[in-house]
Amino acid sequence: MGNRPAELAELLESVAKQEGPPVEVVVVGNGAPLPDLPEVPGGLRTVELPENLGIPGGRNAGVEAFGADGREVDAVLFLDDDGLLPGTDTARLCREAFTADPELGIISFRIADPETGETQRRHVPRLRAADPMRSSRVTTFLGGASAVRTEVLAQVGGLPGDFFYAHEETDLAWRALDGGWGIEYRADMVLHHPTTSPSRHAVYHRMVARNRVWLARRNLPLPLIPVYLGVWVLLTLARRPSWQALKAWLGGFKEGWTTSSGPRRAMRWRTVWRMARLGRPPVI
Repeated sequence: MGNRPAELAELLESVAKQEGPPVEVVVVGNGAPLPDLPEVPGGLRTVELPENLGIPGGRNAGVEAFGADGREVDAVLFLDDDGLLPGTDTARLCREAFTADPELGIISFRIADPETGETQRRHVPRLRAADPMRSSRVTTFLGGASAVRTEVLAQVGGLPGDFFYAHEETDLAWRALDGGWGIEYRADMVLHHPTTSPSRHAVYHRMVARNRVWLARRNLPLPLIPVYLGVWVLLTLARRPSWQALKAWLGGFKEGWTTSSGPRRAMRWRTVWRMARLGRPPVI
């Protein structure tokens, strides 16, 4: 968004320090002009979008900078501009993981606060999130700290641009799982990122609700849609949001039903069973 030039420069420096072949980089100005950027050993490409396309739209534009579906590279790393790779081995570990397991499609990094080392529970993409230091197979991933094999994007498509913000990673993750790919949370691949609250975004409550409905309508077998959304309604009410937050959430929930959710490709029941065996059936 063009408002964190110092943090972006530090991130690019951390990418430049990665072991192994130089990492090619693209920086996307999502509706904002790009600042002066340092040189990167692997080469630096830039994209300046005339308007803010949201998180998934901006990331898709970055992928396309490497050709359709990123075909010029084997995998893409999505990194938030206020993040930092504290280790120099992250790119190497990604290459090794994808090489060792041809069915591994997506890797989700561990996000840790640079001051405290704490990993927020919401940044561990599984239900049993008490131990962020445990790596495991999962059913979703963290969009701003991840690596995706470009073969996955070519097979199942990119992030859903219409989502703009919230749940776009889960939509891609569910399609990848249905396509036979695996997703892994790796505690040893770390992105430093300051501890924040997602509700800092003004559109948070509305888009979380709207996109949750879209996610279900696009991907779930029909019998599971009311179950999944019913569970999330109960969880939302149990968290006792403020009246303003609840009003925005209800507005987004209604919007999810009254607007187009995009193309529907319901996952197979064997994918539902696979997700259940991984500890997160698509009703939670």
